[in-house]
Amino acid sequence: MSRRVRGWRLALATMGMVCALDQLTKAWAVSVIDRGEERNVFFGIDLVNVRNKGVAFGALSDSGWVVLAAVGIALVALLLYFAAHAGRRGLWLPVGMVFGGALGNLADRARLHAVIDFIDPIAWPAFNLADAAIVVGVLGVLYLAERPE
Repeated sequence: MSRRVRGWRLALATMGMVCALDQLTKAWAVSVIDRGEERNVFFGIDLVNVRNKGVAFGALSDSGWVVLAAVGIALVALLLYFAAHAGRRGLWLPVGMVFGGALGNLADRARLHAVIDFIDPIAWPAFNLADAAIVVGVLGVLYLAERPE
């Protein structure tokens, strides 16, 4: 099997796993924490049950179609980049993380018109596993894009 085909398969598998894990953790959080409730789990980290109608940290909360368009453009750009570099060693992992996180959050938006956030550290807005996967994935793509092969 070529490196490109293997890269696509691994990216798709990663995407599915990240999306599934995101949806499972959100379902768990909603089942054990009432909306608006806070539970301290560790110094500086609470579990909450909140909805985010915007993008990162609630920005653009009243701009539904703008958010959808921006996310769509970013995902198409990443998809085109990956299509051109699918054989690059390790790129499948961060690309799969970004797409899995995006798919998890888009599933919430389609179902609830908002994203479920449940991890709430001190001095930082609440987020979820999909958000974490997207951030780590974007950093990984940037690192691998800049690193010599």
